[in-house]
Amino acid sequence: MKKIPLVDLRAQYQTIKEEIDQAIQGAIHNSAFIGGKCVELFENKFADYMGIKHCIGVGNGTDAIWITLKCLGIKEEDEVIVPANSFMATAEAVTMAGGRPIFIDCNEYFNIDTKKIKEAITPRTKAIVPVHLYGQPANMDEIGIIAKKHNLYVVEDAAQAHGAEYAPSEARGREGKGEKVGSSGICATFSFYPAKNLGAYGDGGAIVTNDDELAEKIRMFANHGRKSKYDHEFEGTNSRLDSLQAAILDVKLKHLDSWIEKKTTIAKRYDEKLKDAVSIPKVLPNVKHAYHLYVIQTDRRDVLKEKLEKAGVETGIHYPTPLPFLGAYKKLNHKKEDFPEAWKMKDKILSIPIYPELTEKQIAHIIENMLTAF
Repeated sequence: MKKIPLVDLRAQYQTIKEEIDQAIQGAIHNSAFIGGKCVELFENKFADYMGIKHCIGVGNGTDAIWITLKCLGIKEEDEVIVPANSFMATAEAVTMAGGRPIFIDCNEYFNIDTKKIKEAITPRTKAIVPVHLYGQPANMDEIGIIAKKHNLYVVEDAAQAHGAEYAPSEARGREGKGEKVGSSGICATFSFYPAKNLGAYGDGGAIVTNDDELAEKIRMFANHGRKSKYDHEFEGTNSRLDSLQAAILDVKLKHLDSWIEKKTTIAKRYDEKLKDAVSIPKVLPNVKHAYHLYVIQTDRRDVLKEKLEKAGVETGIHYPTPLPFLGAYKKLNHKKEDFPEAWKMKDKILSIPIYPELTEKQIAHIIENMLTAF
């Protein structure tokens, strides 16, 4: 059998080739490569999909968090609460804005432990940036209660959770109906990195919000503080979604929900077959997990990883080092005792292939080699 990659964007392209090719040609024909019709169309469609008033396309997911925090007024000495287990961009964006990341341990669902947020709040705390890691929604009800009590901004890092949904919640006024992840805080940020559930063919990102004034400020900041052509009210940055990426994303958005359904079907198959061999991912009740990644845990992770590699199955580790212990934050002198879950998980977690184009034969091959690894 040919090697099974962790992510197969070539296979995805083949399923939507005609649509993608037409979209790219259309964007070239329009000849508006920065901004323009393609970007506006995608922004409007993504906002509608999210059920949110505003979507502002930006250069990447890191910029999306950084720009949002800057526009919310985060400055030097301000503290922003982030999870210990995430990609570097989550914490990096805080320091880019001038703030200080305050790391919180994760829970059994891989997301930020809401019980530990309260004890980390100080008079300098200004915001919480929960991450919906691997596609699983964080506990936004609990986070919302904490944020409201302490007057904190909530900026959702939904870079890995396009299409995921919170559990139905009376607290959010939507009893019996879930909400798209990204519709709970004052803002949510997205990455369109190619490997994401909704991925471009290059870098891209977006910020969504229902706040009219904030949306205008973000849009201006991302375009050099520009109000109109050559009229700049303040210094901003250059972070814009280009029309080619927007055209590609517009095509993929139409397929997003069906792709998630297929990934969910594969996840359920993995759950059933692997539950006695490894620790399968726990899912919060009534949420819609987007399964950006399917992450198992085992005490013999390295043995399993090597076995799968020999069998032609690519795997990944997301992430091998918790954020507090990266060299970038060495000066903060964190102790592993402060992050017991993240520290424990780092040696156990393993991501295995999960994408809609996986064939029955490939899925069976992955399962068989996992069951016979030990």
